[in-house]
Amino acid sequence: MSEPAKPATILVIDDDAEIRYSLSRVLSTRGYQIIEAASGEEGVALVKKGPAPDLVLLDVRMSGMGGIEALQLIRSANPRQLVILMTAFGTAQTAIEAMKYGAFDYMMKPFDPQKVLALAENALKTRADLHAVSDYKPSINADDYREGIVGSSPVMQDVFKVIGQVTASDVTVMITGESGTGKELVARSIWKHSHRSSKPFIAVNCAAIPDNLIESELFGHEKGSFTGATGQRIGKFELCDGGTIFLDEIGDMALATQTKILRVLQQGEIQRVGGVETIKVDVRVIAATNKDLEEMVKAKTFREDLYYRLNVVRIKMPPLRERPEDIPQIVDFCLQNLVKQKKARVTKVSPEAMAIICRHRWPGNVRELENVVYRSAVIAQGDAILVKDLPAEIREAVAASPETPAALATESAAVPAAPAVEPTALAASVSTAPFVAPATDVATKSETSLDDLYDALFEKLRTGEEPILSQIERAMIDRVIAAEPDLAKAAKLLGLTKAALQKKREK
Repeated sequence: MSEPAKPATILVIDDDAEIRYSLSRVLSTRGYQIIEAASGEEGVALVKKGPAPDLVLLDVRMSGMGGIEALQLIRSANPRQLVILMTAFGTAQTAIEAMKYGAFDYMMKPFDPQKVLALAENALKTRADLHAVSDYKPSINADDYREGIVGSSPVMQDVFKVIGQVTASDVTVMITGESGTGKELVARSIWKHSHRSSKPFIAVNCAAIPDNLIESELFGHEKGSFTGATGQRIGKFELCDGGTIFLDEIGDMALATQTKILRVLQQGEIQRVGGVETIKVDVRVIAATNKDLEEMVKAKTFREDLYYRLNVVRIKMPPLRERPEDIPQIVDFCLQNLVKQKKARVTKVSPEAMAIICRHRWPGNVRELENVVYRSAVIAQGDAILVKDLPAEIREAVAASPETPAALATESAAVPAAPAVEPTALAASVSTAPFVAPATDVATKSETSLDDLYDALFEKLRTGEEPILSQIERAMIDRVIAAEPDLAKAAKLLGLTKAALQKKREK
């Protein structure tokens, strides 16, 4: 027979004996083992001495060592220690400092017993989730991807092959693909492996420069050539002589400027705006766009002759949704870079969180994924990204997708939250009867007749136990979403609008 699970230990640090006693009574109803410390110094010493408690409840204002100082020392001694701060003064400074120094959460005095229990359970679940990913092993070593282009899928292998083939020559390259797929990384990789790598690489975003300024930006101008031209300006092509220029979003370039780009490609020469001198330049051109240039040529909004000059070799960057097998590698690459740059300490991702990340469609492609990994790593409360650390919009999009398995949809949507109840004083008269998780006995009794169920619910209403109506509503919403992950369809089953269902889930 396996040994029974060891009860979680919770260290309560507060210089108020009544608070320690009350918290101990409430928490012991769940079977937690309570350790008490009457000062910050005593609490820090207990954590350092070990074994480390599963959770620490720490008062902010105490005589002697304050809670914020104790929090820093506790987290310094054990970076994975989860700490919940307690305060009667909900100031902005307290909240900011609590999260800045790594608190899991903070709660206001006076306490509501069920909110205390819910917050403790949430923290302990997070601790269990963090320990569950202790054997996580990165799928790549970021040092092997110095180019910044990550992926081992067949479509990316084809991209790598073409990059290798064009680096030995000066052929003009057109890179196409949706925004955020890494077109500039490909251009830089071509330059880095070419014989021009010792000369400049200059990237120009054609969409970001007004039409009346782009010629000056690319080709330069002479003093007095237009209002505001108070001196001579050297353009990007001239500065890039001998090197490589990357014209990003070339589909947004005006027709007049397209004509001058064609001249550079055909004759290797430019003229500054307002100048008469012809200047020879030796520049390799790599262009990129997220637009359909073929359609633009048909619509006569892009020059056909320039299109053929640019489109000598084409590299098509696939959207991230077409290479989902590369997503774990990209996530690992981002995390390792964040650790190197000391922007985050997170090195792992839970299997559940990774499953949700891989299921998302990523309309913003790699750029969006990088941003989500960075954001999740910053707010993560341990050394791993968990489901709750992912942005709500990502979790909800995956949960609502008809392609998502029901179990994963439930995991995506089920982020623990404290119950929405008004805080009341934590008194010694709190019941010591075991707390029943919301909806547990409702689910069990639903197997009996409806009359028996209603009788049982009415009895609970009379005895003033858990708010039964909110239990039933929460239980039904959970069941319907588990069976029907599409939020619109689930809302219809419940007789709600989709917006109303989303608000109830958030609550």
